[in-house]
Amino acid sequence: MIDKIAAEIDDELIGMRRDIHRHPDLAGAERRTSALVAERLRAAGLAVATGVGGHGVVAVLDGAGEGPTVAYRADMDAVDDDELFDCAFASQVPGAAHLCGHDLHTAIGVGIALVLARLRKQLNGRVVFVFQPAEETCEGARAMIEDGVLERTPPREIYALHCGSNPVGTFAVGPGQPGQDRFRIELAAPGAADDAKRLVAMIDGLSTVGRPQTPGQLQQFMDDMQNPDGPLARFVYALSHSSSGDDGARVHAYLRAWPESRYAEIREEVRRWMDALPRGRVEFTEPPLPAMVCSPELNAAAASYLRGTLGADAVMVLHAAYPFNGEDFAYFLHQVSGAMFYLGVANPEAGINGVPHSPDFAADEHAIGIGVRAMAGFLSHRLDALA
Repeated sequence: MIDKIAAEIDDELIGMRRDIHRHPDLAGAERRTSALVAERLRAAGLAVATGVGGHGVVAVLDGAGEGPTVAYRADMDAVDDDELFDCAFASQVPGAAHLCGHDLHTAIGVGIALVLARLRKQLNGRVVFVFQPAEETCEGARAMIEDGVLERTPPREIYALHCGSNPVGTFAVGPGQPGQDRFRIELAAPGAADDAKRLVAMIDGLSTVGRPQTPGQLQQFMDDMQNPDGPLARFVYALSHSSSGDDGARVHAYLRAWPESRYAEIREEVRRWMDALPRGRVEFTEPPLPAMVCSPELNAAAASYLRGTLGADAVMVLHAAYPFNGEDFAYFLHQVSGAMFYLGVANPEAGINGVPHSPDFAADEHAIGIGVRAMAGFLSHRLDALA
């Protein structure tokens, strides 16, 4: 039944994705996208609240029978950049583009809700759909939580999809994504510029990995992520730059690390460096963005379900996090057990790389229907498993 209903709305969801792609909303300004989502879900009979944590939308679907609550999150905002991939539905907004696939995430989230709304008589429990603003600035999840999204209808579990560079028709499950940390160093003259150069070299020297520059290097990363004891079991990726003037010099640093305990270790190491520089001080402006840590048990449950539905070869199991991306879905997973899965959107034969945040990012739109079918079925399955 799920396949039949999903097939009926495939074209509608592709049209919605293209509409959102043409008219991207930057983080914190998702007025158009959130209004589109709210209108479509109200029409499907869901109880919809808007303005949650900014332009967030929360839609509640109650099944015919009593039961547990699960949640599904989709992010809506675009990247503040221009796209290079030439398509008929390219962004019409200069400086804004859906280079991370949030247009697909939104359309898939709406599609899951539409399918399950048609099947509500068969559902025992509640599904809460969370359409989140401001993921790109890592502000939206925390804002929605502070606005009470998890208290209004507390879920037992929460899930999300993210576009991945795995082939269309496949999924990947894994441990999560690293958080991030930032700090600033102020150095007083004289000698500040030279001290800053040395600190930049020391900070960048913390890195144990570098960004892949070729398809072969990217494939090696994917291979390493499937190795439980590979080179990505522990990593640091650090970037820094300096500026100087008559009043001294400044160093700005950014890093991602895994496991999460590395942040405290690195902060302590930087403080030791600064102890040797009496004319300098380091400022950690806020706690690190937490790592997104998925539930191993729920990853395993998803892998089992998806293999049973899509085939044994349709699921890749990752044992390490990709070092260069982070996710503020981490804030939800610090409150509720859950997981994020990676939906394959790449189609190399069609010139579609599926690499989020690359300037030529593109996605095979067949992935929309695949994501809707898989997650509508999985959420229904989890309601039954938790009952």
